[in-house]
Amino acid sequence: MKKLQNILTDITRLTLNIETNYPELYRTLDENPMTIPTIAHPEMNETTMQDYLESLKQLLKHHLETHKKNNSNL
Repeated sequence: MKKLQNILTDITRLTLNIETNYPELYRTLDENPMTIPTIAHPEMNETTMQDYLESLKQLLKHHLETHKKNNSNL
């Protein structure tokens, strides 16, 4: 249970960071396919939450890389 709690804490921190520093990205989080369960009663276990955390990290990384490229073209 401790590991799951740590993952949830990381998700909360990362989400807060995105909300505070990248509001344009935060608005798209509810559209992220990772947040939409494909089954009626999804199991929220360590693996599922770790996958979600990794998807948030990748989303932010992609946003930063894209934003950097777009700014260098100005």
